[in-house]
Amino acid sequence: MFESSAEADKHVALVVESLIRENNSAGMPTVLGLPTGSTPIGVYRELIRLHQEEDLDFSQVVTFNLDEYYPMDPTSIHSYRRWMNETFFDHVNIPEENIHIPQGDLPRDEVDDFCDEYEREIERAGGIDIQLLGIGRSGHIGFNEPGSARDSLTRMVTLDPVTRGDAAGTFFGEENVPMEAITMGVGSILSARKIFIMALGEHKAPVVKKAVEGMVTEEVSASFLQKHPHAVFVVDKAAAGALTAVNTPWMVGPIDWTPELVKRAVIRLSEQTGKPLLKLNRDDFMEHHLHDLLRHLGDSEAVCMQVFDGFMSGICTHPAGREKQTVIVFSPHPDDDVISMGGTLITMVDQGHDVYIAYMTSGNIAVFDHDALRHIDYVDEYESIFDLSTDQSRAFHQQCRDDIAAKQPGDPDTDAVLSVKGLIRKTEATTAAAAAGVPPEKLRFLDMPFYQTGKVSKRPIGEADVHIVAELLSELRPGQIYVAGDLSDPHGTHRMCARAILAALEETEDSINPEVWLYRGAWQEYEPHEIDRAVPLSDQMMQRKKLAIFRHESQKDAARFPGSDKREFWLRAEERTMSTATIYNDLGLPEFHGLEGFARWRGQL
Repeated sequence: MFESSAEADKHVALVVESLIRENNSAGMPTVLGLPTGSTPIGVYRELIRLHQEEDLDFSQVVTFNLDEYYPMDPTSIHSYRRWMNETFFDHVNIPEENIHIPQGDLPRDEVDDFCDEYEREIERAGGIDIQLLGIGRSGHIGFNEPGSARDSLTRMVTLDPVTRGDAAGTFFGEENVPMEAITMGVGSILSARKIFIMALGEHKAPVVKKAVEGMVTEEVSASFLQKHPHAVFVVDKAAAGALTAVNTPWMVGPIDWTPELVKRAVIRLSEQTGKPLLKLNRDDFMEHHLHDLLRHLGDSEAVCMQVFDGFMSGICTHPAGREKQTVIVFSPHPDDDVISMGGTLITMVDQGHDVYIAYMTSGNIAVFDHDALRHIDYVDEYESIFDLSTDQSRAFHQQCRDDIAAKQPGDPDTDAVLSVKGLIRKTEATTAAAAAGVPPEKLRFLDMPFYQTGKVSKRPIGEADVHIVAELLSELRPGQIYVAGDLSDPHGTHRMCARAILAALEETEDSINPEVWLYRGAWQEYEPHEIDRAVPLSDQMMQRKKLAIFRHESQKDAARFPGSDKREFWLRAEERTMSTATIYNDLGLPEFHGLEGFARWRGQL
């Protein structure tokens, strides 16, 4: 387990590097099994760096990719062959003849023979030295969906609905995701001499627990790795969050009782017993394996009072303080501000603070084509009625219509269409901010370069991204900033934006030292033990927050990228905020209509 995904990436890359250098010295090939998806990108980037900056030679490396969609043209933007070329192979010196990827464009009657030959190719290469894996939410490795046999080999499979739903964002709609794929089998994977399976982010925590601590079962193909003699599960702290040794470490042995662990243990005890904090007694602690906590801290009443007082001190009706100050709310997408902390945003404005909102990306890929066409038609009709049309505007509108009409399912938009969709998100953000009391002159649209690919996959954060944020910090010199810490964002934009902000803070730390608060809400909420500050929301404030969210019309009813939670964002925001208030009430704390939770930044994300 590593504190951050970057550390996990470097660890795996270091192991691969060491084996390649050792085999190169002995004149032997290194055979790697490789995955696709968001999880291994950091490993590939580190290996590319090692090749370009530290002369890591890949000329004797042989690779076998796990899988490919079927049917799939290898030149398609959705093809794993193209993804591997763009993400890794084009940047290192692996000979083309050493690269093996399942073919998604074969005639159906040739697939079985291809799969048999793929297995023989692995055997001829001497077997796989290191197999890298990710893990799907259904517990699959490769495309070995629930029900895959322990001894299964490379074959055609039908994709699980969960897998297709998770891929919907990349394909711009679940209806565009292929129903089938070609994948190496569980048996093929387990034949590797060493296996690294990686999981990053809170959204992977439940399936990591199933794979690591659950029964070995065909329903979770990753669980078969428990029986492999050299399988290593590499996770960041977020993905490890549900494991017993992380979530309830007192269940597995003596621990160092930090304040955070004390808080977590007492909250869990309250939930298990159904008692509020101040009604817990010594017997409750003893009956639920917390005798070590009492031995460490003594009286149960004092322990409960300590946790209770901590919660009470964190309930904050003046989140930016009582003295006027400048605040920046960083919003990765144009709607994260009002969805995740709209009530707190409105409260700070009402209390007279100078609140700025920095929208870090355009969010243009999240706009449906029909919304873009509706806005184009409106402008066209408006210009026609008032005789404002020009040849240039008519040509541009027609170009956008033609581009949308010519686009195949899942294809990226042209620059012209992206500009229209970006303008839609910008105007929605402006009117939503106005509903929260923030005028246009206090909005900053940063359009950070890493996002501007027109595709779901993004570039890594670069110096230009960090510089943009650093300039804003230097201009406004805030006393307090809010950063999205919602690491379950399925496409990683929140995580990347947070990295840019924290890097900019390091760059400007000699002159600027604001309070840094992390917020969540769009993808999941903070657990009670993670909350350092809770801002109460009245019923009236909740209504104002929802009205601001409603201004994002292109994301209403059905968002383009809803993730695994199919509820509308306003409903998620309302129910999560009210759920946090209910948890506080059950703990015996004051009752509120809703609470927005925040965590103080402690140097890791």
